[in-house]
Amino acid sequence: MREQIRHSSSVCVSKHTSGASFPAAVLELSAICIPIFLPLTVLFLICVSRSPEASVLQWPPPLPSQDQLWDPVAPMLLLAWITLHTLLYFMPLGKVSEGLLLRDGTRLKYPINGFHALCISGVLLMLLLGLGAPMGYLFELLVPLAVCAIAVSFVFSVYLYIRSFWAPSHALALGGNTGNPLYDFFIGRELNPRIGSFDLKYFCELRPGLIGWVVINFGMLMKEVELRGSPSLAMILVNSFQLLYVADALWNEEAVLSTMDIVHDGFGFMLVFGDLAWVPFTYGLQAAFLVVHPQALTSLRAAAIIALNGAGYYIFRKSNSQKNQFRRDPSHPTVARLETIATATGKRLLVSGWWGFVRHPNYLGDLLMALAWSLPCGFSHLLPYFYVIYFTVLLIHREDRDERQCRAKYGLAWDTYCRRVPYRIFPYIY
Repeated sequence: MREQIRHSSSVCVSKHTSGASFPAAVLELSAICIPIFLPLTVLFLICVSRSPEASVLQWPPPLPSQDQLWDPVAPMLLLAWITLHTLLYFMPLGKVSEGLLLRDGTRLKYPINGFHALCISGVLLMLLLGLGAPMGYLFELLVPLAVCAIAVSFVFSVYLYIRSFWAPSHALALGGNTGNPLYDFFIGRELNPRIGSFDLKYFCELRPGLIGWVVINFGMLMKEVELRGSPSLAMILVNSFQLLYVADALWNEEAVLSTMDIVHDGFGFMLVFGDLAWVPFTYGLQAAFLVVHPQALTSLRAAAIIALNGAGYYIFRKSNSQKNQFRRDPSHPTVARLETIATATGKRLLVSGWWGFVRHPNYLGDLLMALAWSLPCGFSHLLPYFYVIYFTVLLIHREDRDERQCRAKYGLAWDTYCRRVPYRIFPYIY
């Protein structure tokens, strides 16, 4: 599963461990179980968030009836949404940037207009609202929309796997060509599948699912207006925080071109499902929860939550900007005076600034924001904290993998860096 939406994860950039290095039985078992378990998890979480108990330990779980799984409006909405963003992908707004150098010596070009797509989507949303469109109906459509998104993920992944056998060898991902069909389907064989100039992976990475997450949140807000006459402060905070997160991702869209998702990972079920189903339907569970379980917030508590989200965003944005600037131009005035450590590869490691504070300050900021998204939902239920718990486990696992990769790549220089910066994510804790 994708560890993060936008930015590469550490000071070093290194390749994923090839799938071929793991026992075939482990790869096959994972490739079978995950595509079954994760879609069921999405549907389970949505149903729990809408149930009166909202208990993840409830048994039997609140399973939807057969008629609740399907609504003919859902596939039409999903198709219209994907079509809209396909058209917006080609609009002549923004600049065109080149990706990193590929194995065949070429660089692909990418339109940087995701933020424009977000703004246009917002304008269209307001027009629909002004015309009387029942935006709150998205609450009833959550399960059918998730079912359709899951189905599209499987069909699209099959298409990607089949077309990859016509791709030249240099166009295949190094870790997705193991010869194990199940694993290669899951992880993705082709690195940058394109239809003409339309880059399928880049399109899915930051467009329909990410912006769809914001639209679903807005639908939950409008459902609350239908039920109670006005949105609660808790709902407004959740919508605002997550809109800021998405807008930041799209404003800094160019940074995604150097992430592991784009540079190293093949485009298979893992990324397809993460982009189209996991992100829009699990990252915004707090909004769905608040529709059925309204929470009252005092001004003081709201101010504290806003301050926490602001601190997290500041740490996240500043640390990522510092890292990206250092990668693009180490002589730039904003990073030229920072202390670095030379490595045997010829690259240098930042050892001051944000990256001298902890080894992964962007992770720290991300987790503070994730906690701020959940706090408006109170403490009576575990479900609204699913994202922050899942994300903490995921980032700690990714951080451990990054540590091993960087130590193998930089050797003694990495050991020196670790002595200078002993804390990995949480200062004085971890």
